[in-house]
Amino acid sequence: MNMQNLTPFPGQGQPADQVVFHRRELGTIMGLYGRMVAAGEWRDYGMSFLREVAVFSVFRRTAETPLYRIEKRPKLRNKQGQYAVIGMDGRILKRGSDLQAVLRVLERKLIRAVD
Repeated sequence: MNMQNLTPFPGQGQPADQVVFHRRELGTIMGLYGRMVAAGEWRDYGMSFLREVAVFSVFRRTAETPLYRIEKRPKLRNKQGQYAVIGMDGRILKRGSDLQAVLRVLERKLIRAVD
């Protein structure tokens, strides 16, 4: 085997080919997802990791379009904030630099009046 034919793994110094959610970010998102599943609001999710954006999509049913998309766009970090919650119709519901603050727009759906 020749060492010139090997493809190196992306290291710390090399930029990755795709944007991903880190462990803390996924922990925050999955915490909200678990509460919404327990409330009966959400039933499925999907994740996409692309070159410029990482997307966590939330579905009521698997065969439908996503109810919400939680996006991470690192290029917008210094401008509008790298996190965004986007509704089913494509409207940006909340954008910012703090993931927990951005996700609060979805946590309001859990608050219901008790008879």
